[in-house]
Amino acid sequence: MTKSNVPNPAPATRLLRFGVFELDLRAGELRKRGVKLRVRGQPLQVLEILMRRAGDVVTREELRQQIWTADTFVDFEHSLHNAIARLRDNLGDSAEAPRYIQTLPRRGYRFVAHVEEVSSELSAAQSPRTGDVAVQIRALAVLPLADLSGDPAQGYFADGMTEALITSLAKIGKLRVISRTSAMQYKGARKSLPRIARELNVDAVLEGSVLRSGERIRITAQLIHATSDQHLWAESYERDFHDILSLQGEIARQVASEVSIILTPEEHARLGSPRPVDPTAHELYLKARYHWNRRTEESVKKALTFFRRAIENDPTYAQGYAGSADCYNILGYYNALSPREAYPQAKASASKALELDPLLAEPYAALGVVARDYEWDWCAAEQEFQRAIDLNPGCVDAYHWRGTLFSMQGRHAEAREDKARALSLDPLSVVIRSDLARIFYFARDYELAFEHYRTALDLDPHFFFARLGLAQVYQQKGSLKRAIAELKTGVESSDGSTFAVARLAHGHALAGEREKARAALKRLKVLSEKKYVSPYDVALVHVGLQQIDQAFAWLQTALEERSVWLGYLKVEPQLDALRSDPRFEELLGSVGLR
Repeated sequence: MTKSNVPNPAPATRLLRFGVFELDLRAGELRKRGVKLRVRGQPLQVLEILMRRAGDVVTREELRQQIWTADTFVDFEHSLHNAIARLRDNLGDSAEAPRYIQTLPRRGYRFVAHVEEVSSELSAAQSPRTGDVAVQIRALAVLPLADLSGDPAQGYFADGMTEALITSLAKIGKLRVISRTSAMQYKGARKSLPRIARELNVDAVLEGSVLRSGERIRITAQLIHATSDQHLWAESYERDFHDILSLQGEIARQVASEVSIILTPEEHARLGSPRPVDPTAHELYLKARYHWNRRTEESVKKALTFFRRAIENDPTYAQGYAGSADCYNILGYYNALSPREAYPQAKASASKALELDPLLAEPYAALGVVARDYEWDWCAAEQEFQRAIDLNPGCVDAYHWRGTLFSMQGRHAEAREDKARALSLDPLSVVIRSDLARIFYFARDYELAFEHYRTALDLDPHFFFARLGLAQVYQQKGSLKRAIAELKTGVESSDGSTFAVARLAHGHALAGEREKARAALKRLKVLSEKKYVSPYDVALVHVGLQQIDQAFAWLQTALEERSVWLGYLKVEPQLDALRSDPRFEELLGSVGLR
């Protein structure tokens, strides 16, 4: 018998795998870690179509034609909505922070997880495994490194090393790495790794310890498959403190190798060996970041002092300048400094950082904030944020701040996508959760805004921005007394922030409590003798008092001072009373939002 020259047909796909799930096309079953889930019919058909085109947008019309064509009597939109909801419920997924199924408003859906096709000729034993558990790691959390020094005063050092490892690993595009804010909430927590993995929605965790002795540093690290609690890899490193930055990159490359991620040439460059660091400068930098991460006006000012000292010790230390830029931006946003004092210094610091190290992502994000909040150069801001994301796909602040940019422009769907991406990287962040709520507020979706503000306050009842945001939702829903109660709590939590005092004054005005509103205005005038009071805040109180001419006069002053809050003119519901006035159109034009 002669051999046929016809090539063998390609093996048919039997399984589609993603994370701990697999879709068995032959059996028509969706399984999680081998356990069959109760999903059948149209949801499974939708899932198969989305998975076969993973990464692409599948339109609603395409789904209708492929699944619902034969049934002309069915309510297609309702059925599709139910199918997606059923899938998300079984996958533990969400529309706000999608790990598997992403919604593209008015367009369709995209399957965003990595999909592995397994043919009928391949056995399950051929997939990568550890012990008897199949391993597929696409999401990772770095838990706070244990401090072995025994000195509580050295706690900042272990925290700083944890953050540094997170930053290095976040540069790997195919790996979703949980941001510092969420990871640090597990410091000292007595929770099992599987539980932490579920809460953070990750496949694996990196944990370990750090010990510094003089100019030497020792780090132990171990990579653990979270659901099975099995060790994948462990290593111990000992280096001179001067080589600390290259050590971070080395650990990141090792982790990428262990989870079978092939680094791109650009990622290799980002994780390459940087120049040796001045030990004193870097230690001051770690102290600065420790205070920066507390995000109060006082702590940010303290962080700025440490960043400056780091630069004094080493004028070529790019990260010191990058940290200074972050401080000036947040102090401008908090109204702790005037815009003309804060943002030009932020721009100068970020530019200097990039002059010294053009591969740093954070300074580009800082420049994006300056372009957005001070220069009102919307195109430049978007470009700077994108550049930061290109350099560091895990740069959570770039997604977070770009989402705010989109929202200010009225691009609410894009804003939600960026905030959802930021939340997937930092799921326990009260700041990002509050900002997601604010996007719904700007879009006039007050029910969802209320929901997310409540979630934010569950994370941190003392976060006054969320408290003030919730009050604004109450105002739009007509619950003025409840709004005032929230505003008062917000003022107390803010330690008398001028921003919070102005919101309370506006609340009193809306509720018809004009004398209390005027008293708060007087309080703002007294505060202005000691700290910066934004003219925008004063204008808002006059809006509540229906003193339109005074409101426009203060808004004009805010324009001259380049108040950050004028960037929200297009979407802020509290300014709706002014929109029919020609002067408002002129203001919109002045900030490039007409």
